[in-house]
Amino acid sequence: MRSLRIKATCGAEDAERCNQAFTVAAAAAAAGADVGLWLTGEAAWFGVPGRAEAFTLPHAAPLADLLATLVELGQVTVCTQCAVRRGITEGDLLPGVRIAGAATFAEEILGDGVQALVY
Repeated sequence: MRSLRIKATCGAEDAERCNQAFTVAAAAAAAGADVGLWLTGEAAWFGVPGRAEAFTLPHAAPLADLLATLVELGQVTVCTQCAVRRGITEGDLLPGVRIAGAATFAEEILGDGVQALVY
């Protein structure tokens, strides 16, 4: 199975697009794919405790549940620049969530058999 890297570029301000990124990532991880979800822009806040629980979208799986699946079965990364702009540090993050930058994202998506999706 190919690896999948998904970049979520929005948060609650574009709830449907944000939720699609989490839903596709969690579904792929549950199917056994190597999945990494990158949280950029306002989505960076979802790496912080309590933020995913506060997100709501009618008729969608709870974002906190999707995030928990990804932390357990995949990799969740908050963009370095996005974190800095929001004052988020490693110590602010949920256990299992990391901070990394564009060079790491590029390295991951340029690997053999990797598919990148941006929402």
